[in-house]
Amino acid sequence: MRELADADRPADSRAVTPSADRAETATGADGGPCGSRILLVEDEPGIVDFVRRGFEAAGFAVETAGDGIEGERLALGGSFDAIVLDLMLPGRDGLEVLESVRRSQPGTPVIVLTARGEVEDRVAGLDAGAVDYLVKPFSLAELLARVRAQLRVVAQSSATTLRGAGIEANLLSRKVRRGGQTVQLSSTEFELLAYLLRHCGQVLSREQILSAVWGYEHDPATNVVDVYIGYLRRKLGRRDDPAPIFTVRAVGYRLGSGA
Repeated sequence: MRELADADRPADSRAVTPSADRAETATGADGGPCGSRILLVEDEPGIVDFVRRGFEAAGFAVETAGDGIEGERLALGGSFDAIVLDLMLPGRDGLEVLESVRRSQPGTPVIVLTARGEVEDRVAGLDAGAVDYLVKPFSLAELLARVRAQLRVVAQSSATTLRGAGIEANLLSRKVRRGGQTVQLSSTEFELLAYLLRHCGQVLSREQILSAVWGYEHDPATNVVDVYIGYLRRKLGRRDDPAPIFTVRAVGYRLGSGA
């Protein structure tokens, strides 16, 4: 095995071993925008099931909340790329949830999905910080298109920031955030994450990663890729929310949703 650079070794040991893999069967790239995570806050079970199945079929990872209190808790504590929010919620009114999200996470697009269709309701929702407003009954295809449009706006807002699977990496400051929390990475870890983000949703072979990040030709004796994937998983992972880096057996790795 090739020697790792001293600057990239962990401080407590010069011997490194890769962490346990989170494995999956090779299925290719995500069908949606790189496993984008969507929070759906809706109290009608039929709509929840309908929207969740449609979004998951389009390649999104979806988490749901059935009331305003749980929706606000998830929105403020999770790493979501967009939020679909009903206004008529038990526990806490949707407008209050919207205002709370806008104060703490101004960069997360919130699309309102509600039965309140009067002009004054639309104005109130948009003024509270919603980027879009869709009235029930609605078309699932239109809702998907609106969410995708907002994700494109976010992606194009800064050419210096890479985003995917709830992770942000600023190429100028080299700062990384997941779920609103800053993650400290070494130089090599950052380059590896940036490469995964640039190819988010794609299955990448160890040989591709080794060549792109380290500049090595294929060397069957080195496990440096596996070691650094382990580093990223430990630093990006949280209790009950592992890092979204998946092992594709006999191939390599993929950053994205688990779907």
